[in-house]
This record gives sequence, C-alpha cells and structure tokens, in this order.
Amino acid sequence: MIKEIIVVEGRDDVTAVKKAVDAELITTGGFGFPKGVMSRIKQAQKRRGVIIFTDPDFAGEKIRKKIAAEIPGCKHAFLPREEAIKDGDIGIENASAKSIIAALNKVRTENVQKREEFTQRDLVRNGLIGFEDASRKRDELGKILGIGYGNAKQFLSRLNNYGVTREEFEESLKNINK
Repeated sequence: MIKEIIVVEGRDDVTAVKKAVDAELITTGGFGFPKGVMSRIKQAQKRRGVIIFTDPDFAGEKIRKKIAAEIPGCKHAFLPREEAIKDGDIGIENASAKSIIAALNKVRTENVQKREEFTQRDLVRNGLIGFEDASRKRDELGKILGIGYGNAKQFLSRLNNYGVTREEFEESLKNINK
C-alpha cells in the first residue's frame, strides 16, 4: 500500500489507479476544484503526504501547478503521454496498471530551494532543444527520470527542481542515445 494520498483528476482515474495499487485517493473534479477539495488536499499533505498524479496534458499540468503552488512539498508522479493515449483521448484512465505502477515508483519531490544545476547550455549540448528530434528526446528522458514531458523551459525547470542529479542525467542520456 502506498502511504501517501494520491490526488487525481476524476472518477475514471480513481478506477484505473485502484486497479494498479492499494492507495487512498482524492479527486480534484477537474480544474474547477469543487468546494472543500483544496482543503482536503492540504489536510492530506499534513497527515500523510500527497502525490499529485494528473493527466499528461495541458489541463493536468494546470491542476498540478495550482496544487503545488498552494501546497508546497507535494510529491509528483508523471505518466508518459504515449502510455495514457487511447482513441485520441489522453488520461490516466487509459494507462495500464503496469504504467501506473511505474510512474508511482518514480515519484519526485519538488525542491523548496531553487537549484541551477542545469542550464539551457545542457539542453542544447545534448540535443534537447533546437533540434528536430529534441521534443522526442525530452519525452524519453523525462520518462526515464520520472519528471514527465515538457517544453524546453518547463523541462529545464523540472531538471533543476525535482532533484535530478548530474549523474542521473548523464546516465539517462546514454540510454536514449543508444
């Protein structure tokens, strides 16, 4: 059983996650956050900790950012986009139990203190920005590191703020460059 409480977007996500792991879940009800939901998430963070596990799309990212801004110290789990797509729909509810477990096993905690370990120079030097297949490489690297997909700016922020070490970065790059 996962000790933290997992925050997902909706009922279908709850069903999919419950098939994969034994955990307590809270639904946000989408970006609207019905009355009392944010308060429940705050209490859950104080009590046992929270893992934010939203869909790998624009709306999911907005929900993730809103929760993280109001409740510092939450953990984050990222599901690779290609593992969440079915019939043109993207969401956790489309992922296999194996994919959900893999994402929850790569949970990251956002650093309170901002780091500057990585720079745009690292992205350029490693083909993660400004190259034809840069988006694909960021997607692959984000999957390996457990920080999800993002545009170059967002990806750089995640490298610096989710505790990725230089060694992890270099080793993961070797894996995608094979």
